Amino acid sequence: MRRLPLALVAIGLGGTTLLSGCASAAEAPPSLSLAPGAPGPAFKEAVEPLEFSAQVDHGPHFDFQTEWWYYTGNLESEAGNRYGYQLTLFRRGLSPGLAQRRSNFGSNQIYFAHLALTDASLGEHRAFERFSRGVEGLAGASADPYQVYLEDWSVAALDSTGSTLRLRAREQDVSLDLHLQAERAPVMHGPGGLSLKGVNPTDATYYYSIPALSTDGTLWVRGEQLFVHGSSWFDHEWGSSVMPLGAVGWDWFGLQLDDGRELMLYQIRTLDDVLISGGTIIEQDGRAIWLSEADFEIETLSTWSSRLSGSKYPSGWRIGLPGEQLELELQPLLADQENRLTIVYWEGAVTVAGSVGGRGYVELTGYQASLQPWF
Repeated sequence: MRRLPLALVAIGLGGTTLLSGCASAAEAPPSLSLAPGAPGPAFKEAVEPLEFSAQVDHGPHFDFQTEWWYYTGNLESEAGNRYGYQLTLFRRGLSPGLAQRRSNFGSNQIYFAHLALTDASLGEHRAFERFSRGVEGLAGASADPYQVYLEDWSVAALDSTGSTLRLRAREQDVSLDLHLQAERAPVMHGPGGLSLKGVNPTDATYYYSIPALSTDGTLWVRGEQLFVHGSSWFDHEWGSSVMPLGAVGWDWFGLQLDDGRELMLYQIRTLDDVLISGGTIIEQDGRAIWLSEADFEIETLSTWSSRLSGSKYPSGWRIGLPGEQLELELQPLLADQENRLTIVYWEGAVTVAGSVGGRGYVELTGYQASLQPWF
């Protein structure tokens, strides 16, 4: 349940002329009409349940302004060393739909991507980012076949349903080449994937996950080739709304439990309180049970401060779900899994203990010392 950082939206709007290609002064690109205060075509809003189709909805939704495809996972090498990975691709539309341009390099779509790897054996977390306009050969997304890419960072389906996937990315001396096989059908978070993020009807996105994908493949870390296996989590979300008034960030948890269940929880925060929270627990038989804020409690056990960014994050949590007889304790694989990119945030692998064990991923935004807004 992630949201697009405002600073990256500003990069997109500020780069409108560059991203629009070689349009003449007489034919200003449609994206220029999205400047603050100027009229322009409206993006669609997520306001009613979706009739989900994997063959369609794995792909892009250009009538909505913001979209992202999130892959995270916990992996283990043949030597038993643990790794966490993140490969995320974002799309931001400057105007609804796909604009037709005379130039092959013209686009009204911005893509950017994050790649991160946590190496527990080295006690190291590294993160990278890329940006591009949405033109063929640079960046793009499609539904049939399902693929999303930014240069040579890519996610591609190996079957017609998007259940079998290949992820590839390389930066400096870090690379991954992973094969993923879905062990679950897509899970909707909310009715028809309509996920409310505030009190207003338009404070919503469409959000679904494939919360368990068996994973194997190859990592290259500092020149060493590693054969790995494990499990991944896929989130896909799109919409056109902004964060609710007063929100500064959120906490997101995606957990794969050893008893065969998966758990997603989120809470959107103001400076001193939780504004709204919710989640989904997926039972062993695949049933999704939607959770309200009354169904669970999240307690911070400790904190960690980044000496490089000055940010202070929660670091360790106790999560209780009385209705599910769950008492979980989460600890980061490494304390420092901070992505120090254009926007600084924490995203990292965690270990689950308590009434049942497991592994997962946690994302923390809005803890920056400068309080950069994520909406």
